[in-house]
Amino acid sequence: MISRFLTALGLFSATVAAPGLPQSLPTGAVPQASVPAATPGALSYADVADLVLGSPVILDATVRSASRIKGAEATNVAPGRTRFYIEADVTALIRGAGGVPPRIGYVVDLPPGPDGRLPKLKKMRVLAFARSGAAASGQLQLSAPDGQQPWSAPLDATVRAVAAEAVSAETPPRITGVGNAFHVPGSLPGEGETQIFLSTADNRPVSLSVLTRPGEQRRWAVALSEVVDEAAAPPRPNSLLWYRLACGLPQSLPARSTAELAPDDASAAQDDYRFVRSSLGPCRRTRS
Repeated sequence: MISRFLTALGLFSATVAAPGLPQSLPTGAVPQASVPAATPGALSYADVADLVLGSPVILDATVRSASRIKGAEATNVAPGRTRFYIEADVTALIRGAGGVPPRIGYVVDLPPGPDGRLPKLKKMRVLAFARSGAAASGQLQLSAPDGQQPWSAPLDATVRAVAAEAVSAETPPRITGVGNAFHVPGSLPGEGETQIFLSTADNRPVSLSVLTRPGEQRRWAVALSEVVDEAAAPPRPNSLLWYRLACGLPQSLPARSTAELAPDDASAAQDDYRFVRSSLGPCRRTRS
C-alpha cells in the first residue's frame, strides 16, 4: 500500500480516508490572534508565513502510527534522515476548502531524536502543512520537506493568525518591486517628505511615506490605497503586512527609482528608504 502511494505521488505525502469514517471534518476556526514571542530554536514568523502561504491545507493532527520506509522507496532520503509513512487522526482543519478525511496518511523524512535514535512519533501532536490533492482519492502532499512540525501553543497561534490574515479582505498583496520615489523638501532646513511607490503581484497600490521635521523623530507609514490618509502607520511587527515588506523589499532603493530626481532629493529619498528598511528589521528565516 505504501509503495503504491510513493509511486503515485513521488516523494512526499498522500492522505487516505479510513473505511467507514465520514469524509470530512468541519473547518477549524482561524481567529485573529496576537502572535506570541518566538522561543529559542522555534520557527521565525517569516518561516511560519512561508509555510502557511505555501500550504492550501493545514491540519492539526495526532500521529496514530509511523512505519519506517526502507529500500528502493528510500534511496533519495537525505543523509541522517529516515523516511516514515505516517497515519494521523485529524483534530482540526486550520486551512483548506472542502474538508479532509478524519484519518490521513503522508510520507515525511525526519532527523533522529535528541538521543540519536529514531524519533518517537506515535501519539505526537503535529501541524501538517500540505498541498491540495485529488479530492476523489482523498490524497494530499506535504508542501515542504519540513511540512510536519511538532505542535506547540505558540506555533499554533502564529499559524492561525497568519491563516486568518491570508483570507481577510484586507490581506496585503505580495511585493514584487520598487517603483518611482519622490522627495519634496520642506521650508525649513532638514524638513521634507518622501513617497515611494511599490509594485505588487496583483497591481494593487502600495506606497511608503516618510516625514522628516526638525526637532522631531522621523516618521514613516505604509498605505494600501492610492490615497495616503493621516491614519496610515507602520505595519505591526509580526503581521502579514510586516512580512510582505520586510521579506519583499530590496535592501537598498534601486537607482532607477530616483533617476529623475535632483541629486539632493535622490539622496534624501535613498536615506529615507534606508530608514524604512532599518525600522522593519530583517526577514529572519531559519529553515534550510
